[in-house]
Amino acid sequence: MTSFNRKSIKIISYSFYIVLLDQVTKFLVLNTLGFQRSQNIIPNLLNLTLVRNSGAAFSLLSNSTSLLTIISILASLLLITVILRFPPRSKWNLIGLAYLLGGTLGNGIDRLFKGYVLDFLDLVPINFPIFNVADISINIALICFTIDIIKTKDKSQLKY
Repeated sequence: MTSFNRKSIKIISYSFYIVLLDQVTKFLVLNTLGFQRSQNIIPNLLNLTLVRNSGAAFSLLSNSTSLLTIISILASLLLITVILRFPPRSKWNLIGLAYLLGGTLGNGIDRLFKGYVLDFLDLVPINFPIFNVADISINIALICFTIDIIKTKDKSQLKY
């Protein structure tokens, strides 16, 4: 098995665990808390508040579930294609792809089977949208890609 195949399998495996964590946490919060209630987890910091999000990040494109479902499916297929056809350039790129695919699939599964995304993490001290594990994963991916770009840029500047 080539290192390319090992990297691809590693990315897809990590993504699977992210999707599993996302779906299990949504299931647990739905079954223990349900809608219309909020549970304080960390005083003055974090509540569990289950909401249906029919939009994208920050409730953009609300009530566009069909469009967002198609985008989720296409983005996931594109990411899988990239992972299988192009080896990651670096550790940060590998990690970023795993988190991005996991987050995209996690929210995409909700859209496809429920018609909305379940969000439940509510930061109390700031007026911030309620989010979920898939959303966190997508943001971690962006951080990893940013680190990858900075490190790649630093390496290219050292050559001159």
